[in-house]
Amino acid sequence: MSISQLYEENDGLGLAEHVRKGSVSPEELLDEAIGRTVKWNPRIGAVVVHHHEYAREQIRQGLPEGSFRGVPFLLKDLVAQLKDTETSNGSRFFSGRIADQNSTVVERYLATGVTIFGKTSCPELGLSGASDPVLYGPTRNPWDLQLSAGGSSGGAAAAVAAGIVPIAHASDGGGSIRVPASVCGLVGLKPSRARIPSGPLRGESWAGLSSHHVVTRSVRDCAAMLDATAGAEAGDPYQVLPPERPFLEEVARHPKQLVIGINLNRIDGTPADPDVIEALMDVAKLLESLGHRVESYKSPAVAEEVSKHFGSILLSHVNVTLSLREQELGRAVTENDVERLTWFLYQGGRDLPATEYVKATFYFHKLGRQMAKLHEKFDLVLGPTCTVPAMPLGLVNMNGDIAAHTEALRQFVPSICTSNMTGQPSMSLPLSWSPKGIPIGSMFTAPLGGEAVLFQLAGQLEQARPWKDRRPSFPL
Repeated sequence: MSISQLYEENDGLGLAEHVRKGSVSPEELLDEAIGRTVKWNPRIGAVVVHHHEYAREQIRQGLPEGSFRGVPFLLKDLVAQLKDTETSNGSRFFSGRIADQNSTVVERYLATGVTIFGKTSCPELGLSGASDPVLYGPTRNPWDLQLSAGGSSGGAAAAVAAGIVPIAHASDGGGSIRVPASVCGLVGLKPSRARIPSGPLRGESWAGLSSHHVVTRSVRDCAAMLDATAGAEAGDPYQVLPPERPFLEEVARHPKQLVIGINLNRIDGTPADPDVIEALMDVAKLLESLGHRVESYKSPAVAEEVSKHFGSILLSHVNVTLSLREQELGRAVTENDVERLTWFLYQGGRDLPATEYVKATFYFHKLGRQMAKLHEKFDLVLGPTCTVPAMPLGLVNMNGDIAAHTEALRQFVPSICTSNMTGQPSMSLPLSWSPKGIPIGSMFTAPLGGEAVLFQLAGQLEQARPWKDRRPSFPL
């Protein structure tokens, strides 16, 4: 078997097993990943920072004997720091910023034995559902190059969907793992709040809304990387209960009969796109065929409250983030340094009363208690990850009209941020495709700390409706 064929047919754990057996070397896998990047990245715009020599030096120094030893890996170009490499946050104002230390989660990635050879595109400061920063240009969806790969982890999802890597770092503060996973046909889990640490520079990100993890082709890669990176570090402000057993073991344990609530509407009560509704109803039938009960439910979230309080967190955090960069550079940010939406949020954050930030956290906690009450009846809840299959390039544009940007996102991902507010784990699975061949994700959400049942069901669904061989025609 050629290296290219081996690379194409295996997930991350599979490649690591071949490395352990000696049938392929880390150097050969890295060369394959770099070759694919050179060949395909100009067409999709997924990888925006390259540090190939860093990865080669990792191999020369000797890779740890971790679960992903020798597997090529990409970090998202946002927040996560890899010492002596650039993290631009998708922003001209942060371009050229070199990390002086590793983030905690990056240390844990390195301990798995991955070789980190670059970083993937995201919108400026991760603030949009499309990855098209002025700094680097748009990231295209490998399933259709005229469509967006989503955001804010669009570069990560495009790289995995195109076959550049089998697994890539992502993060999610309002749907940013699950949205690109949905539109690119991948597995994307936002873990429970505090499952993965945000240190050492932060105790939490976006008031606890945001979490690191990965996008993958297989459920087991998603589980194994969570096993490798989960767990509090010293000084964390709070923790989530540890799992009963490794998440990877849960993938092979079929769940008990589950009661699953389903809601196909946007948060304002309007129905999702007909193709999305049809796809999710079909998934409901699949669940029932596997012995689960599916019943309708109504979300306790209120659209106006969600929008208001989510906005308060964005306003305040964007202002602080840019203010800290101003201190680093010794100059003030100007309207020409950032994109239009970022400037709008920066200015709004400057005038936002501190009381609005506190009110936002109060609402998050209230909604969390309401969802916990709902989960006394439902083991999981199901809905569309995105309420339309995918967006054309440019429809969501941070440098364009702000009202149009907001409305496009309202139509595309109106409900997904609620699990960020409540801290619940939420997973998008590639179980459906539109009549035009575009992936449609199904989003399953569990109670806080409930990743185990998500992995049990995901493993069952992956076996019942395999997606391993569903690949975009590009670039094969």
